[in-house]
Amino acid sequence: AQNVTVDEIMTAYKQACQKLNCKQIPKLLKQIQEFKDLAPRIDCLDLKGEKLDYKACEALEEIFKRVQFKVVDLEQTSLDEDGASALFDMIEYYESATHLNISFNKHIGTRGWQAAAHMMRKTNCLQYLDARNTPLLDHSAPFVARALRISSSLVVLHLENTSLSGRPLMLLATALKMNMNLRELYLADNKLNGLQDSAQLGNLLKFNCYIQILDLRNNHILDSGLAYICEGLKEQRRGLITLVLWNNQLTHTGMAYLGITLPHTQSLETLNLGHNPIGNEGIRNLKNGLIGNRSVLRLGLASTKLTCEGAVAVAEFIAESPRLLRLDLRENEIKTGGLMALSLALKVNHSLLRLDLDREPKKESVKSFIETQKALLAEIQNGCKRNFILAKEKEEKEQKLQQSASMPEITLTEPLEEEPGEEDNDGGDVMDSDSDTDDEADAGLETKERSEPPQHPGAAAPQPPLSPEKPRDRPPPRHAAEESQPCPGNERRISVSSPGRGHKIFVVTRVESLPEQAADGTRLRNDTDTVTADPALPASRANGAAPASAGTGSDLEQAEPAACGSTAHDTPLPNGLKPDFARALPEVSADGDGKTGSCATEHELSCSKNEQELEELLLEASQDTGQEPL
Repeated sequence: AQNVTVDEIMTAYKQACQKLNCKQIPKLLKQIQEFKDLAPRIDCLDLKGEKLDYKACEALEEIFKRVQFKVVDLEQTSLDEDGASALFDMIEYYESATHLNISFNKHIGTRGWQAAAHMMRKTNCLQYLDARNTPLLDHSAPFVARALRISSSLVVLHLENTSLSGRPLMLLATALKMNMNLRELYLADNKLNGLQDSAQLGNLLKFNCYIQILDLRNNHILDSGLAYICEGLKEQRRGLITLVLWNNQLTHTGMAYLGITLPHTQSLETLNLGHNPIGNEGIRNLKNGLIGNRSVLRLGLASTKLTCEGAVAVAEFIAESPRLLRLDLRENEIKTGGLMALSLALKVNHSLLRLDLDREPKKESVKSFIETQKALLAEIQNGCKRNFILAKEKEEKEQKLQQSASMPEITLTEPLEEEPGEEDNDGGDVMDSDSDTDDEADAGLETKERSEPPQHPGAAAPQPPLSPEKPRDRPPPRHAAEESQPCPGNERRISVSSPGRGHKIFVVTRVESLPEQAADGTRLRNDTDTVTADPALPASRANGAAPASAGTGSDLEQAEPAACGSTAHDTPLPNGLKPDFARALPEVSADGDGKTGSCATEHELSCSKNEQELEELLLEASQDTGQEPL
């Protein structure tokens, strides 16, 4: 309805109640009066706990035909088949809700579910359906399964305690194999067994890589069921992010299956194994799998019958992990020995932000150990706080780097049109990299910078990370005529610049020979920033990483040796290159223009007799300074 007012809604609802001879709902009247802006969707229509018979549901149409909502809450409204089917038809027709809660309605029956399935299939706006404690029995399940197979919009589905075990789950899992929209599936408290039900779930995970959260808490999955689920998990290249297996009677046998599977999972970030009798042996079975895994960030091991021995195995994993953020070890018998191991592990771990342990110390035969436990608990919390501060600092640095002009880029001198795309790709690769060495380098950042040797007095000072307000002086952009000029000679120069360890910037330049072009008349050109190679970067030195000079093709043609004023580089260079190779180093001009100093370099290089001489210099420099490949 257009241009509707609160008074109109109120009047229409009251008239409908009189006509249908049913009671008005005071809670509803109060909400209607509080409606403010009616044009977009209103936040919530809350009917939780109100008894809605068929007539009360029919009266609600006067509201649904005039306004739409984000959430319609029909929890525990004693809906029967007639009322439920009428309501779901209205919600489908008027597209009344994006989030619908029909939980705790035990009597909606087959017709109610049929109408709900029709609503799920036809409504493009419905994203969230909560049907907890609303039984979905054998004769109703086919309707819902068919809707989910075709479902266009549903993203979150809650089916906790809906009697799914057996045929309903089989129909549901088969349908969801083809569903590409559902992201969260909650199946807790359904008495799912370790045989047929778990086989269906394992099969679902093999074929569906769109579900991100699978919650299976409080079922009877057992070790046999976990084996099926692990088979499916191995196939999950991109997909499942959270798996909850809380309270499923899993033991050390199941952990052996999971330990073998974890190194294969690439997307799993949260794994909750709480309230399972895993024991110390289970954690030992799991440990190597966790160390080999490169994705898990949060691990739940609350009430898993661990003692100090299990805590030592967990500590070994913490010490090895460069990415774990949260670990829950509450309700376990971890005493002084276990706490000591965890405390030591946190001294070398720089990622863990939260480690949950019981606040009260455990009983010990030696009384003084209780004080030791308290001290160790405090030490562990301090370690987590330290990591939190480090993580915040690292995040701020990364944000500055992303905003600054020193984003990693690959510049090809030809063709120039491809540069922006390549820059984006390279930047993505660097940012997305999660290799252990990167994390370790960031973790040891401060110590590395402190221990750097002092630079040679003649060397230019290394440039700090650039702030967004003060980008590094860049050479002016090329004119269109200069861009279209092909690079003469038989060489192509590719420069790759990247934030180095310790957030210094370095440039690596590679000169490639192009056999189809003439061998003489070599001229080199480069558009990247003038940068000093960091002494702490063996990779850049090994490849003879001369900082690239800025200059344009037109400058080169007009440049005269006398005007350039080439300076002899007789002093040894700070990054270990030979003085002969100094010709490729830039002269930094006083005004920061980046052109004057570079033209001597360009002129001398263009005067090289042939490519062979330059290649020999490159080779010689790389052999003298190290053999490590980039």
